[in-house]
Amino acid sequence: MAITHADLEPSRRSTELGSKTGVSLMVLTILSGLFCFILCLIAEATRSEVAWVGTGNKGNGGNYECVYSGSGKTPLLCAASAFVGLAVAMVVEHAYMLIAVTKSPPSALVDWDSGSAIAKSLTWQAGFFFVSTWICFSVGEILLLVGLSVESGHLKNWNRQRPSCLVIREGLFSAAGVFSLATVFFAAGLFLTALRAQTISQELENVRREVLEASALYASPPHRMATIARENPITSENHTQQPLFEFPLQAFSKHSNLV
Repeated sequence: MAITHADLEPSRRSTELGSKTGVSLMVLTILSGLFCFILCLIAEATRSEVAWVGTGNKGNGGNYECVYSGSGKTPLLCAASAFVGLAVAMVVEHAYMLIAVTKSPPSALVDWDSGSAIAKSLTWQAGFFFVSTWICFSVGEILLLVGLSVESGHLKNWNRQRPSCLVIREGLFSAAGVFSLATVFFAAGLFLTALRAQTISQELENVRREVLEASALYASPPHRMATIARENPITSENHTQQPLFEFPLQAFSKHSNLV
């Protein structure tokens, strides 16, 4: 079986951002965000509403009481699942990125020139994605927490008439789903920025190693000449093939003819 150049390359560790583990984790994070978005839409469609019912005699200016349209179990379960799923996805994704950066070689952080344009660009991109990710995550979780607290307040006796009913405003769960979706996409942008920084760092390290090897090679020419001489030595067979006393024998034969 033929061995290719890819077979000789060292395999990526699971703690590297560009490994299969990192890519799979990033894909699962995006899918988790999409799933949370769908759960939020379901919670929005099934959220509890209030109907007002008049009590007492109409002539005496009777009072009005409210009745919930449902127990709120479905939106409660959907919102709780979205809340937990988004939190788990964010914790796992950021923990993996922290481990990957910690396990990276020290040269990946030392070789960077902080004054270069590409370093400034990557720093601004990483800061923007990091702050945006946590802002969207915090707002989305707060909205889901508000929806959970309201929907859990009338699980029992929800069809009983009450003097006051607390319901969430229309669009709260939908907004939470949008923020959840934005969270995972900003997290993906942060992951790609970190991966790009790691790739550029590895390229700089390879260039630096090649420059050092080339300078060490050209700094010692005698050693290079000795190496070339050892690669093409003169064998003893070439010496034995040439006659050692060719010129004296020819001179002796010419002298004997003259005599």
